[in-house]
Amino acid sequence: MRIVALFFACIALCQTQAQEVIPVWDGKVPGSEKWTWSEGEMYSDLWDTRVVYNVAKPTLTAYIPPEGRRNGAAVIICPGGAFHALSIDSEGIDLARKLNEKGIAAFVLKYRLVRSLTSDPVREVSMKTANWNKFHEESASVVPLSIDDGLQAVRLVRQRAESYGIDPQRIGIVGFSAGGAVALGVAYRGKGDSKPDFVAPIYAYVMPEIEKDQPGDDAPPLFIAAATDDDLGLASHSVGIYNQWLARRRPAEMHLYSQGGHGFGMRDLSLPSDTWADRFLEWMQVQGLLQPRSSNVDVRESIRRSRERVERVANDWAWLNRYKEENEKLGPPKSGEQRVVFMGNSITAGWITHRPEFFASRPYINRGISGQTTPQMLIRFKQDVINLKPAAVVILAGINDIAENTGPTTPEAILDNLSGMVSLAKAHGIKVILCSVLPAYDFPWRPGLEPAPKVEHLNTLIKEFAEKNGVYYLDYYSSLVDERKGMKKAYARDEVHPTVEGYKVMEPLVEDAIRKVLKKK
Repeated sequence: MRIVALFFACIALCQTQAQEVIPVWDGKVPGSEKWTWSEGEMYSDLWDTRVVYNVAKPTLTAYIPPEGRRNGAAVIICPGGAFHALSIDSEGIDLARKLNEKGIAAFVLKYRLVRSLTSDPVREVSMKTANWNKFHEESASVVPLSIDDGLQAVRLVRQRAESYGIDPQRIGIVGFSAGGAVALGVAYRGKGDSKPDFVAPIYAYVMPEIEKDQPGDDAPPLFIAAATDDDLGLASHSVGIYNQWLARRRPAEMHLYSQGGHGFGMRDLSLPSDTWADRFLEWMQVQGLLQPRSSNVDVRESIRRSRERVERVANDWAWLNRYKEENEKLGPPKSGEQRVVFMGNSITAGWITHRPEFFASRPYINRGISGQTTPQMLIRFKQDVINLKPAAVVILAGINDIAENTGPTTPEAILDNLSGMVSLAKAHGIKVILCSVLPAYDFPWRPGLEPAPKVEHLNTLIKEFAEKNGVYYLDYYSSLVDERKGMKKAYARDEVHPTVEGYKVMEPLVEDAIRKVLKKK
């Protein structure tokens, strides 16, 4: 058990790695050519977060969704930290991961900072603020350089847009606190290929050096989030920015929470401010940024369907109503009919969509539901399998558990749920075909989880369970897997869901399994 736990811990650690680190400037960095100090990193107890400091050579760290999931939007993220440090996790990487889940490319910007003379820049900030004027003067000296880094970052991402699957007209910039000042400076001063297509200053610090700038008549759409009880009294800064955009009659949306303080970022404070990133994504959707420009998707219809899904999950988690009417109409098997129920998720549901003829000419009943995990299937197993009185059931499940569709889980918990379904089937005289999980290299809807080794491990557990309990084990995996331990390109639409050719590979395998289990007394 300890080895398994260590195995999955290592997998989780690997998921924190970004895909590429890109120098913002080629060669010497203009304006700071004589800066020779090295970048540092430390954990600050005072700020309760990991911070980066002494950035002399700006970089962009890229987090790119897998192909097939990308929607063309990109966001450059500027963490805050008083121009002395960067709160790299809650105001950088954590947001990048959330954006990736929605198909948005993210680039965490490490912009130039005031030099720290110790290995604890946060403590230095705390000491320096005792003399506010001096602290402000020191911070202000680096602001133009930081904004230049932001402008160059936009330019660089736009230049490389095609290689990342990005629409060059859907590149925005988000900044927190001091990073919000950088994002604003980019929005004010950007021109041509350095101008962002949207901007989101989050509890931004509007310094006098920035305040003198004004948005133009073509200012990019604006999203703001801040808290009224901001510890630094910066809520009024956000209101001022919002009013600037209103005065120019430019698109703007502001969420000013009553509580949240300063620096809430992606932290879990158990407050409404925790949801600001969801509001930001909704705003992006309304702006039409989450669908390709060539798409004819109606934004309001998309939002309506999304809300329906949320409501259904809240009121019918296992979706017991999905097949309720169809089950009632189906009735018991006819005399001599050897009915077989296919229980599963979107892979099973997609089977009847892409290969309806396979089901139409056989006594096969498809009860797949997209996105479902094994605990949901276990709940609906009685009404969607047992009550239909089949001779056999084909259970293909587990991939969405690995994708954490209904939260974190373990291989043992997944196997427990599969075991529960098998026990119920056996208790009602139903023969069981327990399928391997199909290979998957990545999840389009949740990139970075590295499912391949997890699928392999779960299949080992499923096979061992099947052999031990006299259950037929159907191995789809071996016929579909490639050298990456993902699904062969010809057999997968998006690394997870089979193509017509993929289903054609699966069909003779399951037909053979059905014949064998039905013959068995």
